[in-house]
Amino acid sequence: MPETSATMRLHDEAGRRLYLTPAERRRFLAVAKTRSEPICALCYCLAYTGCRISEALALSPDHLDAEDGVLLIRSLKKRRAGHIRELPIPPELAAMLTSLSQQNRRFWPIGRATAWRRIKEVMGEADVVGPQATSKGLRHTFAVHAVLQQVPPGILQKWMGHADLSTTAIYTQLCGAEERTVAQRMWSG
Repeated sequence: MPETSATMRLHDEAGRRLYLTPAERRRFLAVAKTRSEPICALCYCLAYTGCRISEALALSPDHLDAEDGVLLIRSLKKRRAGHIRELPIPPELAAMLTSLSQQNRRFWPIGRATAWRRIKEVMGEADVVGPQATSKGLRHTFAVHAVLQQVPPGILQKWMGHADLSTTAIYTQLCGAEERTVAQRMWSG
């Protein structure tokens, strides 16, 4: 089922976050660095692009423009075939993917269940527990982080591959520490 503003949410029925806090994100990435090169790169790819795990697993060296720092992600949620979104990536991720590109036809020649287990293992070691400790939690984290960094909604919509801006707008409905971060920007201005 496509993500819509009616099905998208940042908290589960019990009110628990479905995204990582900045501290959880930092711990996750630190633990990812201790993993094998492919698993580290997968963790970084999910954290820095907000792509779906199935979209990441479909990536190959043909999808990487390391020189320009761009990753081409084929959106798997769009109904029409061939919908590609370009996502800027940091140099560190571009270097990881460049290294992997010499080893495989796809960056991660593993199945979805194996990838999901590896992400859960890194989350567990990083002491990220709860409903946010998933690959989808990383997708939500990417979007929340982008909102906090004042990425314009239209750009975030494109990066997330959302058909409707109202779906992207869910990420502007922050609360708790994230809401206080936005308020502090307002108070200091």
